[in-house]
Amino acid sequence: MATALYAGTFDPVTYGHLDVVRRAASLFDKVIVAVSVNPRKTPLFSLEERAEMLREECKEFPNVAVAVAPGLVVDFAREVGAEVIVRGLRAVSDFEFELQMASTNRALAPEVETVFFTPAPQYHYVSASIVAEIARFGGDVAEFVPPSVGRRLKERLDRGKGSGGKEGSPSKS
Repeated sequence: MATALYAGTFDPVTYGHLDVVRRAASLFDKVIVAVSVNPRKTPLFSLEERAEMLREECKEFPNVAVAVAPGLVVDFAREVGAEVIVRGLRAVSDFEFELQMASTNRALAPEVETVFFTPAPQYHYVSASIVAEIARFGGDVAEFVPPSVGRRLKERLDRGKGSGGKEGSPSKS
């Protein structure tokens, strides 16, 4: 039984992320979508809020589970028995970083392979950071995120809680 791990910050989850989840779910017996910590980012939503959004959006996939991975993704892959780490590549600009990360993960855990997915063409330019910026300026994000995620973004930003806080800390909602 092949298990894949798809990790990211998912702040917020976008249609591009869900496209990768859907495609991974069709290829692997089990897919674990892991909300991870990125110390270079200040999240809009807490780890658990992001996991909750993903659980809601992934419930149609019976072989997909959602978890929180607070440490190294490659360590979490070993912990959950994943043989594959799934990564999304939107543009050439993603490739260099992702290749370095895949090589580093291979050095740390040679038994865990990295597989790259490109999202459907209509999502190549969509990033969670861009979606959050559009939302911060009051723009319409309906084309980029599911309705429930769009509502959460609007609620969060309407309450003036757009700065998020430290990664992994609960939001002040």
